[in-house]
Amino acid sequence: MKARMIEMLLFLPNLVRLLFSLLRDSRVSSADKAILAGTIIYVIAPIDVIPDFIPFIGLVDDAYLVAIALLRLLNRADQRVISEHWHGQADLKELVTGISQIAEYFLPKRIKNVLRGRIERERASSPAPRAVNQ
Repeated sequence: MKARMIEMLLFLPNLVRLLFSLLRDSRVSSADKAILAGTIIYVIAPIDVIPDFIPFIGLVDDAYLVAIALLRLLNRADQRVISEHWHGQADLKELVTGISQIAEYFLPKRIKNVLRGRIERERASSPAPRAVNQ
């Protein structure tokens, strides 16, 4: 338990170091850097989808966005580049996947859809047209 707690406490500094190292690395694509930089700016900015002053839930959207931006980068970048910059002990992809799943669980559905970039429209109350047999 003590080792797990130390791992979690060291995760944030290692994550911040990783994010800024990847932004400076020329081997990371410009698109991935832009998404990562935008996510970092969103986390730092005082304007949020869910305000940070709301205990716990206010930080969930930030954690979710960082996790999915990082997962995108992990899936697209050369693994040697990632491992060169990652100084943590845990499997980074497994850890970030877990964070995104936990954060997604706590997000309200409407906000989850906005963060995913998907807006669900209300379904019309009329039934869908049926195919006519000839």
